[in-house]
Amino acid sequence: MATDAILKRLLALHPNKLIDLKLDRIERLLNDLGNPENNLPPIIHVAGTNGKGSTIAFLRAMLEAAGKKVHIYTSPHLVKFNERIRLAGKLVSSRKLNKALEHCEKINDGKPITYFEITTACAFHLFAKEKADFTLIEVGLGGRFDATNVIKNPFGTIITPISLDHMEFLGTKIAQIAKEKAGIIKKNTPLIVGKQEKEALFSIIEEAKKFAICPFIFQRDYDCYQQNGRLIYQDEEGLLDLPAPSLRGEFQFENAAIAIAALRHCKLSVSEEQIAKGLANAVWPARFMPIREGKLYNILDKNQQLWLDGGHNEAGGKALALSLSKIKGKDKKITLILGAYKNKDIKGFLRHFKGIVDEIIAIPLKGDRASLTPAELIKIANMFGHAKQARSIKSALKIAAQNKNNIIVICGSLHLAGDFLRQNGGNFIKSIA
Repeated sequence: MATDAILKRLLALHPNKLIDLKLDRIERLLNDLGNPENNLPPIIHVAGTNGKGSTIAFLRAMLEAAGKKVHIYTSPHLVKFNERIRLAGKLVSSRKLNKALEHCEKINDGKPITYFEITTACAFHLFAKEKADFTLIEVGLGGRFDATNVIKNPFGTIITPISLDHMEFLGTKIAQIAKEKAGIIKKNTPLIVGKQEKEALFSIIEEAKKFAICPFIFQRDYDCYQQNGRLIYQDEEGLLDLPAPSLRGEFQFENAAIAIAALRHCKLSVSEEQIAKGLANAVWPARFMPIREGKLYNILDKNQQLWLDGGHNEAGGKALALSLSKIKGKDKKITLILGAYKNKDIKGFLRHFKGIVDEIIAIPLKGDRASLTPAELIKIANMFGHAKQARSIKSALKIAAQNKNNIIVICGSLHLAGDFLRQNGGNFIKSIA
């Protein structure tokens, strides 16, 4: 409750806009804090549209398997803000977090600053005070003018797959969005690039040329594929025959490959055995996550499966639909429980489910006026499967439970995923700590 009260005060420091992509406010605050961003352990900075968090989860697990201590900064959180910040591998305690937030609030002295900017400054302040071997930082939105891009000399940069998202801020064309994401590229810094559309890759290469950087590109310099349920990774250094990633979904093979490529291209001494251990131990919730217990789960029949996925753009829909097609089977039907924001391309998200999904149950995002209403969602969803609406996650699960042999997927928003985890109960924070 104390953390929530502090965050509410910080949110009011920039009341007119929740998102305002500039660097001057955070640079001013960091300067007043003594520039902690210049005193962090070696940083790997990760931008992209999809797969950023999963790539960081794999990198963290592999580095920790090699005995390294790793700071982590990601966003958004699902249940508690503490999820965004890991100090030397452990979720920040509420005591440390509150003290740091209040210190940043005091130093800021009421000046205009966005919620993400001041909390990013808080993370850097915390990282600079505690020893670790590496720092993994996820871009919040875009890249060039994202608050995390105050980092001047990262150890490495990664750009995961780019697709259409946040177009009101980054541009309506994939090439424009890629150019903004590529704004994290720095001189003399290794650059690892995930699988991209041609237009996105061209923009990234053009940006890299400005810094005389030769990017390490998926399917040109490194590759991966599945073979007999295992991950086969290959680059000029050789071939690795590895276990499948612990994170479920076809798309996680490519995310894992980006992480491995980063280790090898940045010349980090992590062995094949340690990479394999990291693949087996990586944790990143609400990304094609199986749910097997909890208050809401208990509504369902024992023959039903429940999955949770925070994907919310077209690429996320494509990845989820592919993973579902692999597990559906002839005797199973798939029900989507769907909630989404108005600024998301929900039609693009859903179009990949045509012929895969049998039923869609539209629900509102709890307490958020920026969400699509169930009626608005149904108009779109009926193009891709039989759609109906419900008032809440619980009521939607009761409807879905009437079919005793189906696969149920809660999807469309990380906000919805977090709301489900809160209502489902259990000590979620302890489970990921």
